[in-house]
Amino acid sequence: MRVRLEDVARKAGVSPKTVSRVLNDEANVTDATRERVRAAMEEMDYRPHPSARSLAGNRSFLVAMLYDNNDNPASTYLAEIQDGVLEACDAHRYSMMVRPLRMRDSDFIRRLDTLISDHHPDGVVLTPPITEYAPLLKRLREADVPFSAVSPVKRSKTLGVMMDEQSAARAMVGHLLELGHTRIAHVIGIANHGASRWRLAGYREAIAAAGLPEDPALVVQGAFTFASGVEAARHLFSLADRPTAVFAANDDMATGVMWAAGEFGLKVPDDVSVCGFDDTPLSRQLWPALTTVLQPSREMGRIAAEQLLAELRGRGTGKLVQMPFSLQIRGSTALAP
Repeated sequence: MRVRLEDVARKAGVSPKTVSRVLNDEANVTDATRERVRAAMEEMDYRPHPSARSLAGNRSFLVAMLYDNNDNPASTYLAEIQDGVLEACDAHRYSMMVRPLRMRDSDFIRRLDTLISDHHPDGVVLTPPITEYAPLLKRLREADVPFSAVSPVKRSKTLGVMMDEQSAARAMVGHLLELGHTRIAHVIGIANHGASRWRLAGYREAIAAAGLPEDPALVVQGAFTFASGVEAARHLFSLADRPTAVFAANDDMATGVMWAAGEFGLKVPDDVSVCGFDDTPLSRQLWPALTTVLQPSREMGRIAAEQLLAELRGRGTGKLVQMPFSLQIRGSTALAP
């Protein structure tokens, strides 16, 4: 016979309402009682019916992760964030859905309204670049749908997680300067993307702090994709006074830069040093392995979801968490030739 909520209540010596509160991860339950109820659930192999749980809590127990990455649909960065969000949802017995919403589409808001009306998510996790899309944020607030953000641009009164990407980029360029490089190029990410702006600003700060003039020819637009990294590098390596080091705004573009270096007969790092940003698995699979900035994307996805779930549980503890960064120095950077 199926174990009922009332059976768990009797086993734990509490009321059915207390079991319901534990199931819905609500406040007003002591830690000792919560552990006793969970132990009874485990011992009795209790599995609550999802629809009954939703009705009891007047919630869907569904979190939606929204993204817009039309130019790079296979992004490892997004996949790692998704894994982190799913980990947090699983831990708190929430379901998760992933949905693309492209800012360039004219029906963006209509599709958002359809998602909300059809699926009734309790909350939403936003990923760059839609974390800064004002019409989306306005509509979520109007619909009273709580949200958290990964790397939000506006950080006051925002839940989620961030990293000081500008300081990280400055530190990475500082590493190249310490190796004696003075002709350092930068491949920018998607135009008007928060991460692109922060990483470009960090590059410029490091160049200025070293007393070097910024050469506009060494700053090339990319799009966070392998192909855009290749095209940017072809331009840079065709210059009469080519760079001896290239800092790309993500690992995918850095990989493209390394590929183009081979096309031009340049050895990495003997002829040109290359570094990226994110520390995706790809960065460790290249030869030589890529020097990059560790951005713990999976952990950031998990924390963004945790902050949202804290708000949904009514505890008012959701906040904006700042993650540390670190440089991963590997074989793709060396002393300037």
